[in-house]
Amino acid sequence: MRVLLISANTETINMPVLPLGLGCVATSVQRAGYPVRVLNLQDQTEPLAAVQEIIEEFPPEVIGISVRNIDDQNRERPMFFLDSVKEIVSICRKTTRAAIVLGGAGYSIFPQSALDYLEADLGIQGEGEAAFLELLYRLQNKIELSGIPGLYFLRQGTQNRPKRIGNLAAYPMPLPDTHIRIPAMLEEEEVWFPVQTRRGCPMNCNYCSTASIEGRTIRKYPPEKIVEMISRYVDAGFNRFFFVDNTFNFPPSYAETLCDRLISEDLKMIWRCILYPWKVDETLAAKMALAGCREVSFGFESGSMKILRNMNKRYGPDDVRKVSERLKAVGIHRMGFLLLGGPGETRETVLESLTFADSLALEVVKVTTGIRIYPHTSLARTAFEAGLIESGEDLLFPKFYMERAVVGWLEQTVDAWMEGRPNWIK
Repeated sequence: MRVLLISANTETINMPVLPLGLGCVATSVQRAGYPVRVLNLQDQTEPLAAVQEIIEEFPPEVIGISVRNIDDQNRERPMFFLDSVKEIVSICRKTTRAAIVLGGAGYSIFPQSALDYLEADLGIQGEGEAAFLELLYRLQNKIELSGIPGLYFLRQGTQNRPKRIGNLAAYPMPLPDTHIRIPAMLEEEEVWFPVQTRRGCPMNCNYCSTASIEGRTIRKYPPEKIVEMISRYVDAGFNRFFFVDNTFNFPPSYAETLCDRLISEDLKMIWRCILYPWKVDETLAAKMALAGCREVSFGFESGSMKILRNMNKRYGPDDVRKVSERLKAVGIHRMGFLLLGGPGETRETVLESLTFADSLALEVVKVTTGIRIYPHTSLARTAFEAGLIESGEDLLFPKFYMERAVVGWLEQTVDAWMEGRPNWIK
């Protein structure tokens, strides 16, 4: 059974992103003995023509399409990405009779509504390595599909929740230049190769969609397996890596062990990561720097204790400042994120946050006004109670929470604040 996997993402938003999740699925499919090809549309000037060409060259029996982003989460100038994916599905439908299966992070947030909108045949919510292999086996052997964890049917839904992979080490990681490669169009750009060391996040921030994608339980790859994979990529000529874990520093003991192994291997590489601004002591910060960390994405979101509590954050402004100072002391650049306009926001809390962010003297500050509302979050419940969304609304088309007390004033204030601060961006 020939399998074609397509990464539909062509957006860079903050940076070019390589399709790590699809690479993991492709590696598992290949190890299971199925012929597989991967098409990354970020490497194509004519995406639709590229899809048709590869289908004619490698006639698939199953096509998997990875949907990374639904929209750009920009309230002021929102961009909706699914129409371009719909064109890809349409080309596949016209060119082949292969079963079309959706997956990916963006799809997993809206498994039924995205499937129905895109009009594919099936969709898999959550991790695809095991469920997609089970689907291939059943399709090949003409076995009933119901019962596969996380599988959705066009306009039918599913009765089965996704099954999280407990032992990540049981599944192979993508090999250099096999299923993930730097697209020719990006060879002149600064591309950071994605690495995921753990999945799941227990923090339950009020606006976050991670639980729909990865679940709330942290599951970790063995540090030695991560270092072995990075070593192979370094040997293949890569030297910049991005740890895409939602919280690189949780648990701290695991982060320290991973850094220790990177230090002992003395790999000639640099990396960046995403930090939860809490529980980063001097030891961890120093080990991160020694291991090659050069920059962190530092999503502290607000400088107001009141707003942080509304967001269900575990830290306060004093914690953020301590972590920021520890990173600065060891030479790690900090890209801070402010998320303004959420429940309880007032003019006073906005100014408190802007002033607080200024005082940290970060290398970069990114400001977002208005918070994208995702289903099954406490923010969605608050938005319903505030009359911003309807009961049962699927939210596939982007809607944003913006506290009425700061509408209009917030955007003007942020724009004025950013004047003379070239390191602040929107």
